[in-house]
Parts: sequence; C-alpha cells; structure tokens
Amino acid sequence: TGECENQMVMEDQSASPGSSPPRGAESSVMHQSDIHDAAETSSNRESRKCLASFPTYVEVPGPCDPEDLIDGIIFAANYLGSTQLLSDKTPSKNVRMMQAQEAVSRIKAAEGESQPMTEVDLFISTQRIKVLNADSQETMMDHPLRTISYIADIGNIVVLMARRRMPRSNSQDSVEASHPSHDGKRQYKMICHVFESEDAQLIAQSIGQAFSVAYQEFLRANGINPEDLSQKEYSDLLNTQDMYNDDLIHFSKSENCKEVYVEKQKGEILGLVIVESGWGSILPTVIIANMMHAGPSEKSGKLNIGDQIMSINGTSLVGLPLSTCQSIIKGLKNQSRVKLNIVRCPPVTTVLIRRPDLRYQLGFSVQNGIICSLMRGGIAERGGVRVGHRIIEINGQSVVATPHEKIVHILSNAVGEIHMKTMPAAMYRLLTAQEQPVYI
Repeated sequence: TGECENQMVMEDQSASPGSSPPRGAESSVMHQSDIHDAAETSSNRESRKCLASFPTYVEVPGPCDPEDLIDGIIFAANYLGSTQLLSDKTPSKNVRMMQAQEAVSRIKAAEGESQPMTEVDLFISTQRIKVLNADSQETMMDHPLRTISYIADIGNIVVLMARRRMPRSNSQDSVEASHPSHDGKRQYKMICHVFESEDAQLIAQSIGQAFSVAYQEFLRANGINPEDLSQKEYSDLLNTQDMYNDDLIHFSKSENCKEVYVEKQKGEILGLVIVESGWGSILPTVIIANMMHAGPSEKSGKLNIGDQIMSINGTSLVGLPLSTCQSIIKGLKNQSRVKLNIVRCPPVTTVLIRRPDLRYQLGFSVQNGIICSLMRGGIAERGGVRVGHRIIEINGQSVVATPHEKIVHILSNAVGEIHMKTMPAAMYRLLTAQEQPVYI
C-alpha cells in the first residue's frame, strides 16, 4: 500500500488563496507582501526574510517528467463512486488510511455482486485533478490541487480525498465544517472518490509528485531558487537543540511527581474538569483545568489547576483520548477513596523556541491565538509548543486581546530566543468564564 498526504503547516491561515503555496508543502508564515518582496527586492536582509516565509523544499521523486505534470497527464481508470466522511482538521496518517479504507468499504460492491462503474480519464496536473467521462469527455469532477488532502492506493484501488467547500464568501474559500464532535473538536466534511485502475500506484505517485513540482514552480515564479530552501541547514540546527524545552527535567524530578489520595462519599463525583495536555507534550495526558468549589478534589487540598494526571487507581491515562479519560474518572463514582499519580505543573506552559535566523521556519500554525498544528521534529516542537494551547504571551508581551494578524506578524519577525506562555485553550475558556465547567 502506498500513500501520499497533503498537509500544510501554516502560521498565517488568513493569507489569501492567491498568495498561498500549493497544498502539500509544510508552510510557515506567508503574506502577499512577502511574495512581492521575493521578486522585487535586492536587499539581502529582505531576501533572507522572504525565504523564511516559505517551507523547506524537498524534491519528491515520481514516475513523470516534471514538464508533463505542468501540462497535465491522463490515466485510464474506472470510477466506482464517492462518499462523504467527517474528519478532524489534521488527522494522523494512520487515521487518513483508515478513512480511505472506510470509503472503499462503502463504495465497493460485496463479493459476488455487480460493481457499478464508469470508465473515466483521470487528468493530473500541477494545477488541478479532473475526472472526465472516457466516452463523452464531459467533466465529472474538477478539484484544484490545493484542495486534495490525501491519496491512497490499496491494491488496484485509488482513493482521492478532497475537502468540501462552501460557496465563496468575500472572495475567500471557506472550508465546510460540521458541528463539534463529542470531544469538542470541530470536524470537517471530506469527499472521497474511489477509482479502480491497473496503474493505481502510478496514479498515487504522480499526484504526490505534482505537489512537489507545483511548489517548485511557485518558488521560481517568485524569484526563489528551490535549492536555497535546502533541508540540510534546518536539520543541522535541530541537532543542536534539546527536545521539549525543560519538560524532560521537570518530569524527571521526584519532587514534582506525587501520589495523591482523595477521600469522597460513595456516589459523589471527584469534582474535576480535565482537558488534554496538547499534542506535542512529552507525556500526552490530561490536565486538571478546574475544581468544583467544596468538592472532594478541592477539599483534599492536594490537587492544583495545571496538575497532569498520569494514572488514576492504577490505570494509566497517558496517551488516551480525553473522552476515555473522562469515562474512567466517571466510573469511580462509587469509590470512597481515589488514588491519583500526578505531576505538579503550573497551568501556564513556558515555551522557548530558538530561531537563529528568519530563514528557519517556526513550524506551527496559529489561528485566533490558538495553536492548531505543529510540524513534527521542528524547532517549535523542541521548544515546547503544543497543539490546542492558546498563546498568552510572546516575549513578555500579552497577546490575549491581540488580533490574529498582529500575532502572526510578531511571530514572523521574531528571531533569537522566542519566549511564549501558553495554556490549553479549553482551560483558558474556563478560567475566563467563556465556558461553564462540567464537573466529573
């Protein structure tokens, strides 16, 4: 099984569609003015600043001549059908593959049954992917390349996943989103097209190569040599930095690790609100975000907001989904004594990103003050940045009431040691009374 994922890490998600690079690149902060600067300025400082606005270029090998992909190539295939799925904004590759397999199971006829299909020509270029009826040459589907999220080949089956979009509003594309799921995360509608072809693997590889060629052309059109965005310098920088800021030291100190017993009445809840520690934390678990006044947890005097729960009554919570952790705690209602193994942590997380030069992308995205994606292994992850956290402060300056564009501008131009304070967004909403606590 082969797969190709198109996932972009952006810091400025308000950039206009015309200024964005093709999807499939891991992108840093980008503004329209930065693109013009790349083509027009002769200043070395401005040139270096512009390079920082673009993700590292990595050439993706593939079966096609790059010139052919610019013009477009055609593969013969059978179109089996389409289905719609709900998905988190940035699921893992394993989840994406499971979604692709789910789409196939929905569309593919059961063994022994007739499979409805239409012969099609699959047109692939650096601009778009089109599906044409092989006989009439009428366009059945037309997706700009940047809207493709995932391509998987499973045997002779190709699954093409694209983001659903609503009609344009104020000349901006807007992704169609559903109501939040049970765990509070907003989910997005994905359309999955299923094809059958002897060239399934070549089709998937060609689409992956198309992303690489499209980004290469985008850079050249803006006066940037792709080789100037070599990954080697970034890799060398990473090798000089420790992971997770000081988290490893904090978690390894015995005085920060506590075994706490909470006494309560049978049938009584613990009186806690828990939230996720955030993807990117050294030990992904849950954090105490609030305690019920005069409830068992508060009355014990042994727990604080910000404490991370490692295990409860001997059951480890590390790596478990928030909903599972909540269910485990709710299941202790009839216990009169509950043991929690915790790590004492302040409610505010301290982040230290070391960025020696504007050429090095930060490698995380922020929207309205909330960190919504993180490039694995980048300088931001090493500095302690966590997905799902709200940025409270940057270099000693509060950004709680700062507009999104200004936060992006501050991060875009920050070099040297970048100090940030963050906390889980759900905890922030509770502490600022934007949400009412639901105690368990």
